[in-house]
Amino acid sequence: MEDRKRLFFYLLLAAQLCLSSTQVLRIGGIFETRESELVSMDELAFKFAVNNINRNKSLMPNTTLTYDIQRINLFDGFEASRRVCDQLALGVVAVFGPSHSSSVSAVQSICNALEVPHIQTRWKHPSVDNKDTFFINLYPEYTAIARAILDVVTFFKWRKLTVVYEDSTGLMRMQELIKAPAKFNLKIKIRQLTPGNQDARPLLKELKKDKEFFILFDCSYRMASELLKQLSSMGMMTEYYHFFFTTLDLFALDLEPYRYSGVNMTGFRLLNVDDPWVASTMDKWAMERMQGPKQESGLMDGIMTTDAALMYDAVFMVAVASQRATQMTVSSLQCHRHKPWRFGPRFMNLFKEAQWDGLTGHIVLNKTDGLRRDFDLDIISLKEDGTARGIVEGGSRLTKRWIKIAVWNSYRGMNLTEKSSREKNNNVTDSLANRTLIVTTILENPYVMQKKSDKELIGNDRFEGYCLDLLKELSNILGFTYEVRLVADGKYGAQNDKGEWNGMVRELIDHVADLAVAPLTITYVREKVIDFSKPFMTLGISILYRKPNGTNPGVFSFLNPLSPDIWMYVLLACTGVSCVLFVIARFTPYEWYNPHPCNPSSTLIQNNFTLLNSFWFGVGALMRQGSELMPKALSTRIVGGIWWFFTLIIISSYTANLAAFLTVERMDAPIDSADDLAKQTRIEYGAVRDGSTMTFFKKSKISTYEKMWAFMSSRKNTALVKNNREGITRVLTTDYAMLMESTSIEYISQRNCNLTQIGGLIDSKGYGVGTPIGSPYRDKVTIAILQLQEEGKLHMMKEKWWRGNGCPEEDNKEANALGVENIGGIFIVLAAGLVLSVFVAIGEFIYKARRNADIEECVSFSSRMEELGISLQCYKGIRRRSRPHGEARTACVLCQPKRTAKREGARRDSST
Repeated sequence: MEDRKRLFFYLLLAAQLCLSSTQVLRIGGIFETRESELVSMDELAFKFAVNNINRNKSLMPNTTLTYDIQRINLFDGFEASRRVCDQLALGVVAVFGPSHSSSVSAVQSICNALEVPHIQTRWKHPSVDNKDTFFINLYPEYTAIARAILDVVTFFKWRKLTVVYEDSTGLMRMQELIKAPAKFNLKIKIRQLTPGNQDARPLLKELKKDKEFFILFDCSYRMASELLKQLSSMGMMTEYYHFFFTTLDLFALDLEPYRYSGVNMTGFRLLNVDDPWVASTMDKWAMERMQGPKQESGLMDGIMTTDAALMYDAVFMVAVASQRATQMTVSSLQCHRHKPWRFGPRFMNLFKEAQWDGLTGHIVLNKTDGLRRDFDLDIISLKEDGTARGIVEGGSRLTKRWIKIAVWNSYRGMNLTEKSSREKNNNVTDSLANRTLIVTTILENPYVMQKKSDKELIGNDRFEGYCLDLLKELSNILGFTYEVRLVADGKYGAQNDKGEWNGMVRELIDHVADLAVAPLTITYVREKVIDFSKPFMTLGISILYRKPNGTNPGVFSFLNPLSPDIWMYVLLACTGVSCVLFVIARFTPYEWYNPHPCNPSSTLIQNNFTLLNSFWFGVGALMRQGSELMPKALSTRIVGGIWWFFTLIIISSYTANLAAFLTVERMDAPIDSADDLAKQTRIEYGAVRDGSTMTFFKKSKISTYEKMWAFMSSRKNTALVKNNREGITRVLTTDYAMLMESTSIEYISQRNCNLTQIGGLIDSKGYGVGTPIGSPYRDKVTIAILQLQEEGKLHMMKEKWWRGNGCPEEDNKEANALGVENIGGIFIVLAAGLVLSVFVAIGEFIYKARRNADIEECVSFSSRMEELGISLQCYKGIRRRSRPHGEARTACVLCQPKRTAKREGARRDSST
């Protein structure tokens, strides 16, 4: 009965059309409906397109487009075959739908037999031998989608990726990506959602436990909507995760619940929303949908999905092809007769040759297989706070939530948009405003300390210190709020033998905290598992030890002004000068004289510079007292003068340094450097367990530090301490040296005058703000720290928290013993004087010998050598001299008047 009424209606409509000059073209639509919906989205788009075409008189001026719609259940291929035969009997130029693969195959076989175009707008499983000559599909070709997915993954430079697919067709779309690891050094894990079950929480829990932060979901938009809800309930909608959805309807989902989550979300968009005509058409669609039945949950109200837009473009493609068709008649076709439509191949060619700028961009079909190949895909990304990174003037609601960062073309590949480049220069406060960050820290003076108060403090008010001030300044610049939490195990973070981390580093790895603001040292091993900002403080490892006990001057403290080496050198110099003076005085003839001047005939001559007298001369000059011995020869006088100059400098230096050594209290330190620590075992030393200082010695390849680590590791229970407070207590109470950061030592020594820093810095490093690896906060925090550094606020904060009562400074600085480097030059002068005196003495001897030879030629060389040998005898100061010819006679003449006077006087006395 119902079929008769429909037949009567169509006959009446045909009669009316015959009376007019307007041509009528009928198209058929077979749509599947779900239990949750009265009318499918494809059917609504089908009707919407037909109505818009009929309103547009310029597109088909003499033609009216009408339709026949048949509804079937899902997975009912037999019903689909029966309904398409009914539509072909009425006479249609094209058949649209259905969408499920089993029903599509049944309808396609009939359309191939009767040569009627079959138009699809859903992804179709490709066949090896595609003989569907009357098949057209506006959905992007699957191999192109696979290449687009690979290009996006490559664009983001991901090295680790988890692929989660809904059904087996997803593996075909992923084939290019699955082949990529060997070429792009990409690690891929592939997981499948449970078929028929929308609860993916067990799988998501495993992904969260395995720390899979880059996840690609290949699923429908309905499943994507459910996944987003479950991801949110699992606490995975954070800025550390990046989700990539292959569905083309990601832009249509309602993302308002995740507005401020900061999650990174990327997807494809086929609709060309930047086109004003497209935006206007979508607005008309939204207005009609608001008045119609309620849209399925998960989508934004009134939004047009990609399937609806493709159906709209497919109907318009029929109108475009019909414009070029002349004298084309539509006849009734019977499925059981197998008589094809005679205009079918012609209309199919017109359809493939037609081009149209539709809602999904420029549409061009491949003439061989009817697939759409040349198309553009917008790569869209959700802004970190849930709204667009950029606002498009005059755009729809879509442009307020998504930003097009790139355009992918099936022929040209990826092309970045200008807007995405400009977005990199956004204000650093954009993504952190109104965010509450979890900050992990550790109690360490003066960085983080418990605030003392009579009232009960809660929240961040419980703490104070340098790091709290730094957090406050960062918060003012970046606009975020924070919650400070102490690390659970009270450790900074180190790796055990199994490669597992603890402390604040572990909390960042597990994303328990967003920031680690503490004296956390930037190290190589930590940088591999977490990210650091630029350092906000530079420092190095040094030694904390008790101040050495002072020593008062002792009984023999008068020896302290000169070092033991200098005293030994002075003694050797005195002995050496005495010996040289003795030899030169014996060698030179001018130091020999006649002890009896009134007895010129005496052959004995005398020399006062015996070995004992020479030594006495040197000691007397050194003691600034002198002696009765005076050198006569030039050579010996040179020795004496140089020695006097030497003693002048030595005595003056000794006197100048003596007062300081007798009045200043000297410090007696058992160690002066790390080398001193490594060379002994009496003083125990160590560092904080599982800290950066311990890691430095553990990883160091320097022999001294390797030796120190061997000592510390052999006494782990006593050498390594739990924290700095325990180490300071041990330094004060036992013979223990603490290896720690120089800034901490500076703070401690300002408040405890019994402690001091020993030696210089062992290494150089810095404290930085820690973030989870890949965190979007790292660069923003770095910029803020650089701003604080340029403004001088970091220095002011350090002055505020490091300034203490101070220790009284010593009035006099400790005097150092004079060494060779201080007065070694005087020894060089002394040596030069001694050498000069030797050469002068030799010259005197040669001169005297030649003079005597001129007077008495008979004196032989052997006699001169004999005289020289007698002169050098150490125990005699008198020798016989050789008298030249005529000398005795002259002496007698000179002395005879005296002797004559004596004889005359004697005679007078006797006579008397």
